[in-house]
Amino acid sequence: MNAYSETLEIAQTLIRFDTSNDGRDVIEKPAADYVMDLLGEVGLEPEYLGPTPGRPSVVVRIPGKKREVEVDPVTGERRGAVVIHGHTDVVPAVARDWSVDPFGGVVKDGFLWGRGAVDMKNMDAMILAVVREIARTGYVPPRDLIIGMFADEEAGGHQGCRWLVEHHPELFEGATHAISEVGGYNTYVNGERVYLLQTGEKALTWYTFRAEGKAGHGSQINNDNAIAKLSRALVALDSEPWPLTLTDTVTKLLQGTSEISGLPFDPDDEASINALVNALGPAKAYVGATLRTGCNLTSFNGGYMQNVVPGSAEATADVRAIPGTEREVARRIEELTEGIEVGWLSSMDGYESTTEGSFVEAMTAAVLAKDPGAHVLPYLLSAGTDNKALGSLGIEGYGFSPVRLPEGFDFPAMFHGVDERVPVDSLAFGAEVLREFIDRL
Repeated sequence: MNAYSETLEIAQTLIRFDTSNDGRDVIEKPAADYVMDLLGEVGLEPEYLGPTPGRPSVVVRIPGKKREVEVDPVTGERRGAVVIHGHTDVVPAVARDWSVDPFGGVVKDGFLWGRGAVDMKNMDAMILAVVREIARTGYVPPRDLIIGMFADEEAGGHQGCRWLVEHHPELFEGATHAISEVGGYNTYVNGERVYLLQTGEKALTWYTFRAEGKAGHGSQINNDNAIAKLSRALVALDSEPWPLTLTDTVTKLLQGTSEISGLPFDPDDEASINALVNALGPAKAYVGATLRTGCNLTSFNGGYMQNVVPGSAEATADVRAIPGTEREVARRIEELTEGIEVGWLSSMDGYESTTEGSFVEAMTAAVLAKDPGAHVLPYLLSAGTDNKALGSLGIEGYGFSPVRLPEGFDFPAMFHGVDERVPVDSLAFGAEVLREFIDRL
């Protein structure tokens, strides 16, 4: 029997725990208890940590042959412990919109369906299957592995990874690299499989805006209307033409796509860039959002009756700045919303990890060992992961959750989408790639 045949069963079980995170009443504890049992069953001793009783994270360190941090004398690359992490919470799912029970862990038409099948209980299951195999066989990895199953990622990690980094940084002592979700999946370019290795993330700031005005009767003239003030500022934000900005990661992705597709790449020609993005198929949804800063208005609240002018109005926006432009973007938002009170609910800078070196080579080689003839290219993620929090400890983060997908399958649409699903055979494939990667550390 394949050592990773249990990956499907673990993924199904995890999906059946409703760990929906709406920022309020999520309970990760049943899933965390299950993870503790899986790890304890093979002789490991994980730690169970969290700020509140229902929000635990699970962390375990597996000692490797080399315990110290090494520095490559030529490249300067630091090589120490590796954090391999997932999260146990998911975004909510409205059952009536789905064709299956979103928390049923259903297998149908060769796919595993359910909330978390892609984001990211599939990867959680791969990690756990590999760790269990390592523990059962007594295998000693080349370097320490720090395995984390974190709470609260979908709401910014304040009760999960960010809390651990702030309160228990010793858990990550000696770590130099980390891998997690939203990378290692494939798309097709010119009929060839191209795996996208996530080597960076845009910044994330969830802004709040509040306007104050004069409350009064709706029949009277009011030149100090809070809703009007806020609306003008929001229109300015929504209309801002954020400039095209190609980072090193995006440039390397477009160059690689050009070589595979035969399409020209001109960094000064947006039509050329857009053609290459489109050549990436369904992956264009993520890649296209990494060409410039993005600002999406996400909520608006003001007023309580038709004939009452409210004294205040509030709104939120999700802003994703290109790495390295965070301060410039923040200043521009202040200019566009002059006269409005600006705050934020969560804010983390973006990052770009190196696209070269032995760590990237290990991920690339692991994929190609299981899928010879494929291509591996770096890409920048427009969304965010817990790698941002680990970055505050100097840990370089990567998205490496390997899955092999059929041509035409819209994988990016599965993240937070209705009828979220992943090919069943990609689970064992991903576990095999992860195991291969660990061998090459």
